[in-house]
Amino acid sequence: MNTATRMAAAVSGVAEAAALAVEFPLWMQQIQGDIETALAHFLPPSSQTPERLHEAMRYAVLGGGKRVRPLLVYGAGNLFDAPPALLARVAAALEMIHVYSLVHDDMPCMDDDALRRGKPTVHVQYDEATALLVGDALQAQAFRLMSEPGDLIDPARQMAMLNMLAQAAGSLGMCGGQAIDLDSVGLQLSLSQLEQMHRLKTGALLRAAVLLGAFSGRQLTPPQYAALESYAAAIGLAFQVVDDILDATIDSATLGKTAGKDAIDNKPTYVSILGLEQSRVLARKLRDDAHQALRPFGDNALRLRQLADLIVQRQA
Repeated sequence: MNTATRMAAAVSGVAEAAALAVEFPLWMQQIQGDIETALAHFLPPSSQTPERLHEAMRYAVLGGGKRVRPLLVYGAGNLFDAPPALLARVAAALEMIHVYSLVHDDMPCMDDDALRRGKPTVHVQYDEATALLVGDALQAQAFRLMSEPGDLIDPARQMAMLNMLAQAAGSLGMCGGQAIDLDSVGLQLSLSQLEQMHRLKTGALLRAAVLLGAFSGRQLTPPQYAALESYAAAIGLAFQVVDDILDATIDSATLGKTAGKDAIDNKPTYVSILGLEQSRVLARKLRDDAHQALRPFGDNALRLRQLADLIVQRQA
């Protein structure tokens, strides 16, 4: 290693140590602020034609949500020294895909919900046709962001990341999981069937957030890739287990959406299959599995460990 390389490595190490020294709540607040700014920039302005559609897109995306997927993008990206400008673009695209799915999920033809992120759902605030178009437009905008040419990433890797996002969002990922969910209303699923559904519906996009963040930086080794896969699988299921727990235990005002709706709609959940206490036990086990998967990265994976804790310990 020559002198210049050693100096660069030292500077990178100091920068990483400084970043990790920031308290987790402050780091979260910084990232959430950054992604809010990025989303506001990447979304079309409401003054641009068609104004009402653009206004509704911004209504759906801005000013709400925990931004868990963007936080995972940054947590994994920082682990591999990814450029912040690229992470902002990738995180914004992931959040647009996620919000589009929420807008469509809330429509009368799906879950028929009137509350999301503490405010009226898009089809209630506007109308069903606008909500449908908002979801369509957000999905298109996400892929537009991910496919923009530039010098932040090698084109071959950019193509691989686009493929990963498409699979996570499509019939072999999020949409497929939602289809299984709709087909499962009123049915008694086994635990393995429920896990399969949620690995697609919820887990696929969380996995994409982790891997796309990592892919935005330096090249992963096969063991690093496998470790992140294991981590993502654990937090993907943990997120849904906790969602089911909260749906059964938290009021609508705290939850930001209609509480108890899964039971009303007779949907299979971890709570309906395992019971409340065993669901909590499972969530803690999945958090431990996520921590275990990150052991090869040592202290550098602190943010991803903290995000696993956040997913399991959240109260809304």
